[in-house]
Amino acid sequence: MDATLIETLGDELHAALRSRRTLAPLTSRHADMSVADAYRISLRLLQRREAEGERVIGKKIGVTSKAVQDMLDVHQPDFGFLTDAMLFDDGATISLKDYPLIQPRAEGEIAFMLKADLRGPGVTRDDVLAATEWVAPCFEIVDSRIDDWKIRIQDTVADNASCGVFVVGREQVDPRGLDLAALRMEMFRNGEPAGSGFGSAVQGHPAEAVAWLANTLGEFGIPFRKGELILSGSLAPLVPVVAGDRFTMRIEGLGGCSIGFAP
Repeated sequence: MDATLIETLGDELHAALRSRRTLAPLTSRHADMSVADAYRISLRLLQRREAEGERVIGKKIGVTSKAVQDMLDVHQPDFGFLTDAMLFDDGATISLKDYPLIQPRAEGEIAFMLKADLRGPGVTRDDVLAATEWVAPCFEIVDSRIDDWKIRIQDTVADNASCGVFVVGREQVDPRGLDLAALRMEMFRNGEPAGSGFGSAVQGHPAEAVAWLANTLGEFGIPFRKGELILSGSLAPLVPVVAGDRFTMRIEGLGGCSIGFAP
């Protein structure tokens, strides 16, 4: 894709975000769009958000578990950027009327805080664990600017990996004392069970998913930086969010977190 079209599509996604509306899938209009094209579109979207004052504080990997891949019919991971405007305090209540979420869904995952830079290619699971200061439970509320979540991998990458908002639990744990793949998450919506899963749902091990992202972004010259948060992907199928919902979750050995949505 030429630079003009890249900018146009990035600007369309930014306008959809700010006006809280959805677009026809980009791939339905541009069937030859590559993942590299989509990544360039996402950078244009990020550029627009940064121009408004947002600051990158981390990265995310999504569509990592088979359950989520089957749900969305997207069969490889995606990746995006986290900004300070997306981060809310653990326990926060968000107004869907005031914040630009369109068709949100909740997912429970494990967040990694880096204490050292990582740059792919060649990053391994052990490299990730050595570079991690702590891990914590996390709710990511994903959202899509694409009609009815009718996405292919290029659509979600262009749309900044369908990022919405996220919260990170207050408990911070050294991952080297844990078997992250064996940890079980239990998620609840308004007090009722809403999903469960193990760390192994995320590419066999959450640190394996983080290594994949470090190596994938390394191909574009993008490093992980000390002090960044990395979200490693959902441990269970996504759960639709409506006004009035409150989600809680616990991951054994890590603690829990919660997020709510005003009626």
